[in-house]
Amino acid sequence: MSNNPFIIMKQMTVSNDFFRAVLTMSLAVVALGAQAKVRLSHLVGDNMVLQQQTEARLWGWAAPGREVRVTTSWSDQVVTASTGRDGAWIVKTPPTPKASCTPLTVTFDDGDGPLTISNVVSGEVWVCAGQSNMEMPVRGFGQCPVEGYNETVLDAAQSVGVRSIKVPSVMSSRPLNDADCAWRQCTPQTVGEFSATGYFFARLLSRTLGIPVGLIEANKGGSRVESWLTKENLQRYTSDPVDSVEIARRWSWDYHRSLLWGNGTFNPILNYTVKGILFYQGCSNVGDPGNQYSERLKLLVEQWRSQFGLGEIPFYFVEIAPYFYDNVDGDDGARLREQQFRATTLIPNSSLVCTNDLAYPYETTQIHPAQKQPVGERLAYTALNRDYGYETVWYKSASYKDMTVRNDTVFIHTQDNYGCEAPFEQMTGFEVAGADKVFHPARAQHFWRPGGGYWDEAIAITCPEVKQPVAVRYCFRNFQLGNVKNGAGLPLFPFRTDNW
Repeated sequence: MSNNPFIIMKQMTVSNDFFRAVLTMSLAVVALGAQAKVRLSHLVGDNMVLQQQTEARLWGWAAPGREVRVTTSWSDQVVTASTGRDGAWIVKTPPTPKASCTPLTVTFDDGDGPLTISNVVSGEVWVCAGQSNMEMPVRGFGQCPVEGYNETVLDAAQSVGVRSIKVPSVMSSRPLNDADCAWRQCTPQTVGEFSATGYFFARLLSRTLGIPVGLIEANKGGSRVESWLTKENLQRYTSDPVDSVEIARRWSWDYHRSLLWGNGTFNPILNYTVKGILFYQGCSNVGDPGNQYSERLKLLVEQWRSQFGLGEIPFYFVEIAPYFYDNVDGDDGARLREQQFRATTLIPNSSLVCTNDLAYPYETTQIHPAQKQPVGERLAYTALNRDYGYETVWYKSASYKDMTVRNDTVFIHTQDNYGCEAPFEQMTGFEVAGADKVFHPARAQHFWRPGGGYWDEAIAITCPEVKQPVAVRYCFRNFQLGNVKNGAGLPLFPFRTDNW
């Protein structure tokens, strides 16, 4: 077995979490005694991106009772911190410079000699959280390609401002305060390992703003929203067990386990000063009852914002893509998407990216659709409009607003359509039901009549089988692709007008 404590953690089973934690702490103490210089968190190192124009937090360990002095290349101010009994320390830097690619350095000294990190830059830092569709790298997974791989690799030399750090997916029964990882710069040799969704977000943001963008990738394929909740939140708001042995008994698939992934994979990043969070998760919660998912997602965002201690930082998340979930015509996936949309009304400073158009018809059973570039770029449109002053960038997908019925025709309006609903005719994805609650495919097209009244311009929906329509659904099935888009070319959110 390796002497590296992080490798040891990965090799041990969840039932040995307590012993793993003890061993890790013991090895850390031995390491502190054996080295002469201050030790830094792995997230603090060469090539890192610091959040611009902030008092960025830096942290690490030294011998107990030491004073750690921190000096930076952008300020004459020296900041200090004293270590506690556990040797831990944390400082806030002098305000970091305005974002640029100018290399910076930071030097740490606890009296046993200085330690300097270099090629640091000031820019924008975003967290990439969630499950496998966020984790999926530019090179793809086995049997799951990412569209445009070669073009992305050849273009990567133009993305010198993009950097990332991948936190290993590790389970722990106790919150970990470090992770075995390192910052990497984007090159044709490294870009394949970046989160695809995160990279395409960062690439567009970096090139538009002309500044560095850093990604902290802390995610785990297959994880549930509960996988990231703390012990306290799980005990208070769920019936999930919090003992590691009971957790393992409840979920045989480790990626479904509550608590452990947050402790091991997300907790190490919480001292970092970040701009916001990008989140792509939900597939493993398909089938959850009622409003459970939206309420727990709200809880998770509140938890993360509290833990980061940076205020109401942006939370931008991605709708789960069409997928068959063992029944193409079922609606469990559609109900989870409905919960994601509901969450936007519960979570302040949040926004949801619609993906109804980002699965190909032949990807019915592909949980990892190939089109990741539009996902990342739609997240970037959101950030550019909401956080960086690009108010002329349209980022919202249209959503259902209201409906009325005249004889055998349903008329609906949408909101956030930017003055357009396309195509003008032959809209697909609509279904209509009467009082019998049986839905039938419907014909939909743009409707306009001179007069200027509210209902003189709408989407008109009819169905020969339903003479007295009661309800309308749009793409409200596990895998159903519609073609309605707004003036920004963004897809209409799936919806239903019933509550059946």
